[in-house]
Amino acid sequence: MRHGCWVRGIRRGGFLAASLRVAVAVGAGGAALTGLAGLAGLAGLAGLAGCAGEEKVAPLGETAELRSGEITVRVETGGRTVTLSRGDATLLRFEADGLELGTMATVDDETNYDPYRIYVPNALYTPQEITWRQVQAMAVKGEEEGSLTLGLSYGEGIEATLVVEASHAGAVKARWSLAGEAQPQGGPQVAYYRLRAHADATEGFYGLGEYFDAVSHRGKVRAMQLELQADLESSYNEAHVPVPLLIGTRGWGLFVESALPGAFAVATEADEVVEAAFGTGMFSGEGLTFHLFGEAHPLDVTRHYYEVTGYPKLPARWALGPWIWRDEHDDQAQVVSDLETIRDLDLATTGYWIDRPYATAEGTFDFEAARFPDPEAMIAHAHALGMRMALWHVPYLDEESPATAALQAEAEAGGFWPEVVGIWLNDWGRPIDLSKPEAMAWWQALIRRYTEMGIEGFKLDYAEDIVPGLNTARNRWEFADGSDERTMKNLYQRLYHQAYAETLPEDGGFLLCRSGMYGDQVNGPILWPGDLDATFSLHGEPIGEDGDGAVGGLPASVVAGLSLGPSGFPFYGADTGGYRHSPPDKETFTRWFEQTALSTVMQVGTSTNNVAWEFSAETGFDAEMLGWYREYTRLHLRLFPYLWSYATRLAEDGRPIQRALGLAHPELGEHPSDTYLLGDALLVAPVVTRGAREREVLLPAGRWIGWWDGAVHEGGKRITVDAPLGVLPLFLREGGMVPMLRPTIDTLAPTSDPARVDSYATTAGLLYARVGAVAKDATEEERRLETFTLFDGGEIGRARGEGGMSVAWKPGAELKEGAVLEVVAVGAAPGAVTREGVALDEVANEAALEGVAEGWTYVDRMGGTVVVKVAAESVVEIEGM
Repeated sequence: MRHGCWVRGIRRGGFLAASLRVAVAVGAGGAALTGLAGLAGLAGLAGLAGCAGEEKVAPLGETAELRSGEITVRVETGGRTVTLSRGDATLLRFEADGLELGTMATVDDETNYDPYRIYVPNALYTPQEITWRQVQAMAVKGEEEGSLTLGLSYGEGIEATLVVEASHAGAVKARWSLAGEAQPQGGPQVAYYRLRAHADATEGFYGLGEYFDAVSHRGKVRAMQLELQADLESSYNEAHVPVPLLIGTRGWGLFVESALPGAFAVATEADEVVEAAFGTGMFSGEGLTFHLFGEAHPLDVTRHYYEVTGYPKLPARWALGPWIWRDEHDDQAQVVSDLETIRDLDLATTGYWIDRPYATAEGTFDFEAARFPDPEAMIAHAHALGMRMALWHVPYLDEESPATAALQAEAEAGGFWPEVVGIWLNDWGRPIDLSKPEAMAWWQALIRRYTEMGIEGFKLDYAEDIVPGLNTARNRWEFADGSDERTMKNLYQRLYHQAYAETLPEDGGFLLCRSGMYGDQVNGPILWPGDLDATFSLHGEPIGEDGDGAVGGLPASVVAGLSLGPSGFPFYGADTGGYRHSPPDKETFTRWFEQTALSTVMQVGTSTNNVAWEFSAETGFDAEMLGWYREYTRLHLRLFPYLWSYATRLAEDGRPIQRALGLAHPELGEHPSDTYLLGDALLVAPVVTRGAREREVLLPAGRWIGWWDGAVHEGGKRITVDAPLGVLPLFLREGGMVPMLRPTIDTLAPTSDPARVDSYATTAGLLYARVGAVAKDATEEERRLETFTLFDGGEIGRARGEGGMSVAWKPGAELKEGAVLEVVAVGAAPGAVTREGVALDEVANEAALEGVAEGWTYVDRMGGTVVVKVAAESVVEIEGM
């Protein structure tokens, strides 16, 4: 080694490094800084690897660390690396090419800078000559309490700054921006920012919003905006809800806080490399903000995203459904007939919405008098039968209709349309400029014409007109708040949903939305995936004579719901039965309602107006199917205490309610798109293949109990189970607890006819809870006390001792009238059932149990079931099992 280079050759961790390390005081929120100072003057910023000699070692440079809770960001300027770790585990590593700037000869205001086309070219988009510039030198410019500032040099006069701050425990915020003169004249111009991170080569990747092809994004390029896609039957990429949040199953999250055009390339170049590119164009001087999150379990990453963008607003309880709708309604008489038929057939239902057309024209905010002569009476009729009502709507006035002439004049006078309008993608007209406060107030006053009648929800369609461009040229839009199509492509959806959300009741309403963006969850939307196929087709599967790819049917719907949960949208409700190529046949419809019953929101309807009780030779709908439909809609409604308890926990843990198996159990190392956890206790394996009458299921470790038959299955392997039509493969975790409503429940909404309609609003009634028995040979962890806290503060508990199993119930604020605790898969009848050492009365059967205040019975079903009924807070011992 040449003596002139000795400082540069000192290895990390040597005597000099140790002597120069200093500690900085712990900051707020658990943040701390440590730094290795004093070497910048010795090593310099540039040429750190350029020292020739017999021994080559990595240059030392500076080392600095920023801690936030259990995560650490470590900077090594000599190697030009930024590393995110949790404890001893490295989660992400940004190397010299990890913070790239894409430059061009010129950047102008007429070009659509779309990074998706860097990865997926098309004939319309002329390839751009982009130079990707890596960090050539890195220096620590400042260390303050809870923050770290880095200087980045890219050559040719391009300098940048990266400010990293501990935002809250387990999360850091990074602000990456150009330094000095943002775009120096005469030199290369920055048009793109690109993050390139090294992750684990085997982990799964989740988040990024709603997608239809696979739950894990490995090997995929995901656009953060709608794009043309000629080989798909819809002609675009179906990116209705792009969310720039990527989650790795080793417990990290990368959230890019930008509404500009973006794209993620997830392990497409190499198994361990993930990229996030954003077309900043004329906004490059404003920089790019991104966040890094770290957690022990990937399900907990979404909570950090909520801390940045806002926690979800909960819909109304009854918004979870079941809901019924038709694509087109004949008239008010048909609506009333449907409402009556639902109750006559004893079909659990909480709401009904009217899709178009019902108004005189789009945007008239009325009901067409000839077909809907007394809408207030119709809404009151629905309320009397325990159903709430909603309407389909869009943010347009039909500019071709004389019926909207007066409103058009008001909009024109007030300047309520965008100042510059690009190509719009709807049949009615320009979207209202909701960025203008006066336009927002005017539109909301119109919406209240409906809410004052008793409408409590809306299905919000369209509003996806504002796209950055179909090629390299901008599709120019300009809005009152100064924004344009480059950010309003997604921001408009947030304003659109806000407009309606603010008109709904304080305790929540029903807002079913087709599109969305990051942060939109604060408006309380339930997402639906748009126009899926009424088939079993996979997304992209060739269909028809021209071979275009299908949008996708039932399999695509399952994927969409599982993608949205970790992306910040916990409530999802697909059109049960599908929309394109309707009507669904008996098998398709049955498999679909089996699955949506075990989802957060169950809404039922198709594009051909067929409902479950209308039989035809074309569909094959019949009495057998209607019986299954009755069973599954009631199961969904009975699961309300279980689902709503997880909904209220979102504010605490942020965990999605529907959880893809590979995200919930990353230790499996597999990422099936057709298996998921609903909460902690239920594993759902819907049948999504036509003709299938059995299903292979990958079970996590532990024991899993068949919901329908009580069969006990050892986990940690694949099993094959029977799945005849009408039977959804569903499993209860050993020791799992599922609180439910009574078997006769019809609705959650108030009713004026309690003799006909069994409503939770009339009486909460008894709590029913199914508990999976814990076997004698269970592990110590499986045997320990476990409790399930309900939304109303009540609790269910269970534990396993040497002599048997104990189950407990504590009443809450609502479900306090008593409990029926059903312990399944117990095997033979127990020796005794006691409470505080005193035997409970045994009765002959479940029918007899209904007639007593307290008691128990053994039933030879579900692998042996002990049913215990208690009237007050109790701990019950089931002995000898």
